[in-house]
Amino acid sequence: MLQYRKITPADDAEIAKIIRFNLEKFHLDLPGTVYFDPELDHLSGFYNSQPAKRAYFIALGENGQIIGGAGFAEFDGIGNCAELQKLYLNDAAKGKGYGKDLVQLVENTARSAGYKNLYLETHTNLSVALKLYEKMGFQQIEKPHLTQHSTMNRFYLKKL
Repeated sequence: MLQYRKITPADDAEIAKIIRFNLEKFHLDLPGTVYFDPELDHLSGFYNSQPAKRAYFIALGENGQIIGGAGFAEFDGIGNCAELQKLYLNDAAKGKGYGKDLVQLVENTARSAGYKNLYLETHTNLSVALKLYEKMGFQQIEKPHLTQHSTMNRFYLKKL
């Protein structure tokens, strides 16, 4: 069973490291990706500034170490919609169902926050993530007019 908690400032550096490592590994350390988001090194400040609308969860390994995370925030491009954001795990945690657990946690928390839809943007380089999203009921959609990351080339939506 996955252990998780909400992000704190003490988590910022480690989760940014995990996210950057994954983006580099999949050749997505490019402008127009999370890699260059100004808040990447201070995710706790962004997510904790509006706790009724946003949350980021840190996933913890057996020894309490940070193994990844995922979050959501409001998405203005679609009505009554949150965006699944920054779902990343370190390599040792992959293939164990933790990504699915994190998506379910985000879905449940976003639903409890009153959102009716969950949007995400990703890239074809992240083929394992694409399979996960599709298996979990996300439907591919056309690129919305408002997107955060111009390099992303796959867009999904799920009714909550």
